[in-house]
Amino acid sequence: MNASRHPISRRATLRSLVGASILLPGIVSDLLARSDASDDPLAPKPSHFAGRAKRVIFIFSNGGVSHMDTFDHKPKLFEADGKTLGVGGGLSNQQRRLLRPGWEFRPGGRCGTLVSDLFPHLRQCMDDICLIRSMKSDDNEHYQATLAMHTGSFFFSRPSIGSWVSHGLGTLNQNLPSFVVIAAGSPYAGTQIFNNDFLPAYHQGVRVIPGKEPIANLDRRTRAASVQELELGLADALNRRHLDARGHDTDLAARIRTFETAFHMQTEAREVFDLSAESDETLALYGLQRGQTDGFGWPCLVGRRLAERGVRFIELVDGSSSHNWDQHGDMAEHAKHARNVDQPIAGLLQDLKRRGMLDDTLVVWTTEFGRTPGVDGEKGRGHHSACFSSWLAGAGVRPGTVYGSTDDIGATVAENRVHVHDFHATILHLLGMDHERLTFRHGGRDYRLTDVHGNVVQALLA
Repeated sequence: MNASRHPISRRATLRSLVGASILLPGIVSDLLARSDASDDPLAPKPSHFAGRAKRVIFIFSNGGVSHMDTFDHKPKLFEADGKTLGVGGGLSNQQRRLLRPGWEFRPGGRCGTLVSDLFPHLRQCMDDICLIRSMKSDDNEHYQATLAMHTGSFFFSRPSIGSWVSHGLGTLNQNLPSFVVIAAGSPYAGTQIFNNDFLPAYHQGVRVIPGKEPIANLDRRTRAASVQELELGLADALNRRHLDARGHDTDLAARIRTFETAFHMQTEAREVFDLSAESDETLALYGLQRGQTDGFGWPCLVGRRLAERGVRFIELVDGSSSHNWDQHGDMAEHAKHARNVDQPIAGLLQDLKRRGMLDDTLVVWTTEFGRTPGVDGEKGRGHHSACFSSWLAGAGVRPGTVYGSTDDIGATVAENRVHVHDFHATILHLLGMDHERLTFRHGGRDYRLTDVHGNVVQALLA
């Protein structure tokens, strides 16, 4: 008999098995007794207070984007090109030849925020963006700074911000993961940027790789959904008996939950990654040709589709540890990286806005640190944690504004410093979570994303 041509319900099939074996009745009875209302570690959870954002799209540009070449206009650095000046700000106070920015700046939107010619599309979105020009990190090495931007820890493995958000709020769609990372290549700090670490394994980020098979091994073993559901149901009953006997071990419970999510993803995830129903106009908004999966347009459009289907935290990784914004040799290479992301990110903001989703979706763009005002090598810039730029857009953010400033050459923060911990505290606040209350007990102490630091930057809030 072809099961796909004669479908039967999972419940009917299970009942028919009760008398088939002396081993099955108890197992099947357990499974039949399970309620849809059973405890689900990823069920939506109440926030600490009413937050403006329901979900986050976190865009990370890997390698250290130069602030004075992109979002932080420095007229005096143009004038000082070639002059020699001691450059500190976390670096040794050695004499460096200053290097002028390689691109002109022009006002964007009605607000008139100055943005360089590297980002002509994003420049037109500045009325929706709150630009922070006074970001501060504590380390000049890629691994440590990338780790800190994602976990709040510079030197030790800790849960990713996406895992913390999943832990705090759960997910809005039980058929998809709560935390998804779209990354073509492996960034600095590797999988730690989406690792759950000591949080329960339910909150691990699921990596999606752009291409023909974004998530490997997603095909069904059989075309008969009822048969596969029966197999998984019996396995689930056995797994839960095993779990009960072992004190509900979180790693085991997470693995069971993963099987359930994977089954549902076989239908829903495929629909998310299938862009054939998107109009030509929408594809063009992201700079995409029909069928194209390379470039940054595909991650941005899939990010929007994941967001509208209830995924709580979506990270889009721009670049890898071998191909990124780390231009020591020639700053002109910033141009090709900017071309890759400028239109897609601007398209994402416009698409979210016209769908009414920007009202409750927080879009974050950041890098791990900035770059030196002095030259490094012949025509490049070095790593610079003393100051850099990031921005927020959407739910609860004060749009069309600039916060903080750096000195005349972009070497240090001049006013309103925003440390990485403050940045995280503000993101959590916009989601309705108090960063000091979002904790997890591990190794005898309560941990949190912001460690023992961080303040919500109220001036960034609408």
